[in-house]
Amino acid sequence: MGNINSNCRVTFEIKVYENDWKYILMGDFLEKIISNCNHFFFKKVVYINNVNNLKEVLKYAKIKVDEGVIDEFYIVDDYAESALKHFDLDENSFNGGYNYSISELVGIYLCETDFLLHFSSDSFMLNSDFDWISDSVNMLSLNEEYLVANPIWNGKIEEVEAESFFESDNFFVSFGFSDQCYLIKVKQFKDKIYNQTNKDSERYPEYGGELFEKKVDSFMRNNNLFRIIPKYVSYFHINYPRNLFLYSFNAYVYYIVKKRLNIKGMNK
Repeated sequence: MGNINSNCRVTFEIKVYENDWKYILMGDFLEKIISNCNHFFFKKVVYINNVNNLKEVLKYAKIKVDEGVIDEFYIVDDYAESALKHFDLDENSFNGGYNYSISELVGIYLCETDFLLHFSSDSFMLNSDFDWISDSVNMLSLNEEYLVANPIWNGKIEEVEAESFFESDNFFVSFGFSDQCYLIKVKQFKDKIYNQTNKDSERYPEYGGELFEKKVDSFMRNNNLFRIIPKYVSYFHINYPRNLFLYSFNAYVYYIVKKRLNIKGMNK
């Protein structure tokens, strides 16, 4: 596909919280996540939310800035009120899903580029040597009905095929949205689109209430907007171990992230 939108800028963002910030900010895991995207990002950002020792987390975030791994980091709470006001929302708007949503909304609120690539802290990509981001930006720019790109999730291409109603040489097209890894058109997501519901969006986990992911899915379904899914790249979502005792040991943290990036064959 021709590079018809070479001037479109993309921001990379990832969020961290108390139970996973070490995996992202210690060692070289974050560097590898960014490198595996095979794309030059105009800006790279970390969002910090719900951590116990903020001073310690900020120390490691600053190291990543000093090393040139990221450009900036933000404390979500510092911008939450402004973001909610911008989107005509409050904490009650999420029916219990506020903590699953506020980092994403702050990231969109603060984003200054045309496109935004988001990773949840427990999602990552293996190196595919394929710049799916540039191809996706081109496709999103060509069609107003395409609002977001989600890579194949966990290598489950058969599941993606089953959910899709159209495909081209490089993409599947379907309804749906995932907040684990997404590339979005920022302008549309900065609008006040987060107060809609749709019966088909009730498939999201009940514990999340009216979380960001569900709100976006409802908006897209109500307005016949679709996601594109690149055929040749997959992200993986694997929950981090919840052993808080072992989490206190740096060697354990390094072991977990090294094992994660050495996964083989999941996207075959």
